[in-house]
Amino acid sequence: MKSFNELVGDLSDPVSRQALRAMQRGIEREALRIEKTGHLAADSHPQALGSALMHSRITTDYSESLLEFITPVFENIDSLVEDLTYTHAYSVRHLNGQRLWPVSMPCYVGDLADIPIADYGSSNNGKMKRLYRKGLTYRYGAQMQIISGVHFNFSVSDDLWNRLYDLSDKSLTKDAFISESYFGLIRNYRRLVWVLPYLFGASPALCGSFIKDQQTSLPFEKVGKGTLYLPYATSLRMSDLGYTNQEQDNLDISYNNLSSYLEGMNAAINMPSENFAKIGVKVDGEYRQLNANVLQIENEFYSPIRAKRVAKGNEKPSESLARAGVEYIEVRALDVNPYSAVGIEKSQIRFLDMFLLNCLLQPSASTDATEEAEIAANLQAVVLEGRKPGLELSQNGNQVSLSNWLESLFGNMSSIASLLDDGADGDYQQALAHWHKAVVNPDETLSGRIMAKLKLEQVDHSQWVMSLAQQYHQELKDYPISDSVLARYEQDAKTSLQQQAASEAVGEVSFDEFLADYFES
Repeated sequence: MKSFNELVGDLSDPVSRQALRAMQRGIEREALRIEKTGHLAADSHPQALGSALMHSRITTDYSESLLEFITPVFENIDSLVEDLTYTHAYSVRHLNGQRLWPVSMPCYVGDLADIPIADYGSSNNGKMKRLYRKGLTYRYGAQMQIISGVHFNFSVSDDLWNRLYDLSDKSLTKDAFISESYFGLIRNYRRLVWVLPYLFGASPALCGSFIKDQQTSLPFEKVGKGTLYLPYATSLRMSDLGYTNQEQDNLDISYNNLSSYLEGMNAAINMPSENFAKIGVKVDGEYRQLNANVLQIENEFYSPIRAKRVAKGNEKPSESLARAGVEYIEVRALDVNPYSAVGIEKSQIRFLDMFLLNCLLQPSASTDATEEAEIAANLQAVVLEGRKPGLELSQNGNQVSLSNWLESLFGNMSSIASLLDDGADGDYQQALAHWHKAVVNPDETLSGRIMAKLKLEQVDHSQWVMSLAQQYHQELKDYPISDSVLARYEQDAKTSLQQQAASEAVGEVSFDEFLADYFES
């Protein structure tokens, strides 16, 4: 395989550079609905937002209170962010005075039993989605499930794949080459995933009500009346307090190639769990979870990146990948950015473009158990103390300072920025320069900025976030939406409700039969 520098040189002609620029992106942003008091909204998903089961842009995740805004795929970053902003702006106009919580970690968590599980209606498909979430409640508790994040979907253009394939030894078919290249990207991403919580982690502190009776060995300090924090933490969302599943620690899912990944995923969804079996699947005639396996379904596999393909019909994710290979990847290691009304900034998107292209163009050897342990240790170190002066990580078994590793990475990304920009000081070089400030000074990271605010002003995290929630609520209410765009959102909401009603009017097999058919297929 060619070296990174050789590939950069090969892609420096005008046609190749245009192929590089034609990336496809989509964003999924989660946000809790809260009352003016700051407490979690307990009412049903607003009907004006349509059917959470059928709407393409506005749905719910775990809870009725946890909105998820989904963009279509865009090549243009301005259009992508505008679409995401429209969805936010339309939604806040129909929340009956409720706000969107603009950070990842929830607050004012009262009785966990009061957190409403998402309801998708009476169709078998809707019942299954709800039951899956009910299973998550029994398995991990409702608290973990109301943590919010941002997912970034990314693919490169067909023209770039044609160019890269021409530059390869053509030992694989083109489709196989694309899948193998995406898995190479995934392996390099996992080696470097700690970079994202370092720069973009925005949960160094949390509301004390989130901990409650949880047992934790983390040495929390306190600021304000009830805010807990770790001095050098970046993303508590990605710590053991957040999205973790110890049952999955023993899963040996390989990212070395598509076939190994599919084999590992198939084993995982069929692996019985003694702990989850104790919950019971159907108790006294009522379902508690879909099954007692380590994973109820593939979506339960918590990974900071996923290989994806758009499904056809009722395909499971792995069936889609097996049918036609990897189509795009989903980055799942992003906290909600509290300095943006929509949870992510354009400079972050441009950084992610360069970061992922670097992961694609760099050589990517297979990983083994030793490197997997190194990857996990590096991520844990940065999540809990990424801003610690002199912090060292492990790179191929050798200790290296975080700052030196970042400088090397930014050097490679500078070459990519030059290819993506039309001239000097273009958008990508500006984005790289912006985030390089955080390499030089950890206080310029999102987590550093947040901690400086809380400690300097001795303000509670919850009070600060509530002020942001109010600010963004007003900004989004005032955001100009044309009559045609507004009409489109209103029609989409009506159409989605009609589609759900139609699906529920059709005669179906019993739910027991539906589940049996799903897991037998």
